[in-house]
Amino acid sequence: MRADRIRTARGFTLLELVLVIVIGGVMAASLTVFFRPAFDSYLATRNRADLSAQADAALRRLVGEVRLAVPNSVRSPGSQCVELVPTMAGGRLRMAADTVNDSGAGCTPSATCAAPLDTTALTSTLDVLTPLSTVPAVGDWLVVGNQSPNDVYSGSTRAAITSVTTPTAAFGQHRLGITPTQFPLGYDGGRFSVVSASQQAVFYVCSGADGTLDASGTARGTLVRLSGYGFNASYPSACPSVAGGQTVLTGLSRCTLTYDPNQGATQQNGFVYLQLELTRRNESVSLVVGAHVSNVP
Repeated sequence: MRADRIRTARGFTLLELVLVIVIGGVMAASLTVFFRPAFDSYLATRNRADLSAQADAALRRLVGEVRLAVPNSVRSPGSQCVELVPTMAGGRLRMAADTVNDSGAGCTPSATCAAPLDTTALTSTLDVLTPLSTVPAVGDWLVVGNQSPNDVYSGSTRAAITSVTTPTAAFGQHRLGITPTQFPLGYDGGRFSVVSASQQAVFYVCSGADGTLDASGTARGTLVRLSGYGFNASYPSACPSVAGGQTVLTGLSRCTLTYDPNQGATQQNGFVYLQLELTRRNESVSLVVGAHVSNVP
């Protein structure tokens, strides 16, 4: 009985071991040949999808701010940067006296008198007729009738908000106190914009996007957003330094930010052209966006 067990308890022969090793090697080689390219393709596709998503998010943010900027405030000193004045709210101002509810002809703004915009004289109180998506705070800026790119920067079409109150319902939704300002003579559009004091003008700048790559195959360029530096009265002659700015996007190999204020030979319709090319781990994607900009103040 013990002898039978000994005879039946046998191991692998050398030939069987060699066959297993050979077959295993063939299978491993097959997996390497067929599986590795598919895996590499998956990684490359995922990398490109991630790059596209990041570039798309950056472009959407930039285009969104351009479209909501103060009319005629976009300035571009070169193809690597663009400056603008983003708005936080906007609406319509009262442009004439309230002949029904005013306490008397020629009365001054008060609880019983409306506060219309008078472009023939200094104005310090204004009634807002429309609801505001974001109610401004003291220190924010009111912009009215901006018809030239440099006007809002120099201050001729903006005034600091000094108070925000609620008038009698018949006179409007809000009453804004501002530093005494005479807005553009003859302006009758009634539209206004509010600019945040914490941001003021904003620059988007492409930095170092020269096509060179680092050791990992990633481009060295960045897209930087500068804000809170105030308003530069003169038209910029060159892109500013990006020191202290907020990095919006990294890995840029190419970047183009250009603006045409007179698309179709009319100042009412500007056009911004944006192109970003990202390169990471030697994979590249390029996105291009064009957007019309309304310059009607």
